Amino acid sequence: MPALLRHWWVNHKHTYPREIKGEYLWWPKKNQKGVNRDAGSNMTRVMPGDVVFSFADDALRAVGVALGRAREAPPPAERGAASGDGTVDPGWQVPVRFIELEHPLRPRDHRAQLGAVLPAKNSPIGASGDGSQGAYLAAVPDALAAKLRELLGGQAENIVEKITQALGGRLADDAEEEAIQQRTDIDPTMKVDLLSSRRGQGVYRESVELIERSCRVTGLLDRRHLRASHIKPWCKSNDAEKLDGSNGLLLSPHLDHLFARGYLSFSDSGDLLVSRYLNPAVPISWGIALPRNVGAFRPEQCRYLEYHRREVFERHGGGRRQGQASELDTIVAGVGGEPVITQSE
Repeated sequence: MPALLRHWWVNHKHTYPREIKGEYLWWPKKNQKGVNRDAGSNMTRVMPGDVVFSFADDALRAVGVALGRAREAPPPAERGAASGDGTVDPGWQVPVRFIELEHPLRPRDHRAQLGAVLPAKNSPIGASGDGSQGAYLAAVPDALAAKLRELLGGQAENIVEKITQALGGRLADDAEEEAIQQRTDIDPTMKVDLLSSRRGQGVYRESVELIERSCRVTGLLDRRHLRASHIKPWCKSNDAEKLDGSNGLLLSPHLDHLFARGYLSFSDSGDLLVSRYLNPAVPISWGIALPRNVGAFRPEQCRYLEYHRREVFERHGGGRRQGQASELDTIVAGVGGEPVITQSE
């Protein structure tokens, strides 16, 4: 789990089932006396991709990933009278996707280990191992977050990976976009260029089109139907790399989808690489004959391709050059009865 992610602890109490199912956190801005609530400031600090530990009924029962920033919202309809606080004023709402833990964790059973890393102030957990009664959403210091992840035995990492993969990298892009919006070291024009490059537009697309003339795989020349896709993911690229035309390919939308998610990649010499996790029927149904060579890449592009193969393709089940069968390979009949080589598990 990336060290730069922030961690939060939410004490759901009776709101647990509704907020887990509804995929949100919600907290009123003011209490019944009209005084601003401390938890509200934490709600506005949550960023896309942050990790949320969910506590209810004396145990951590779910882990979630923030899908966006807080926005002003009325009390959720399902909260209603069940909230017990008579709240009708608007509050802060943060979208969070939760997955319940297969093995919930009772902090009180690990008081000795957790006590050594509890913060002196604003701790989400009391010395007894119970959730703090005075906090709805509390920041979790890095040392405490690391200890909780350790005690959960990899469950938190698995949940975060599952959620982020399902969203196809959008969370990381959203977090990077938010960071660019907040920067003061670049002028407004540079901000526009960097943000538009995320969507394959602006000066970035112009730079890509100076190098790439058509879709590398389908050969489509009509650029109105092609996407300028970063080879090294946009969120992982520095400012110069975000705008570098050599860090891009023109791809048909369906191939852009596969490339961005690590199902396809390319060797420097142009051999199409297909993940062993890609259903063999997919390239067949899209008319992609295998094996295939799309032409060698420029040296300036190859360094980005090396990153894509190592950090995107290989991390998502990257295979080997199509057509290079091994003892583990089997011939699988695809759509229309055409054979395609795929690697068995």
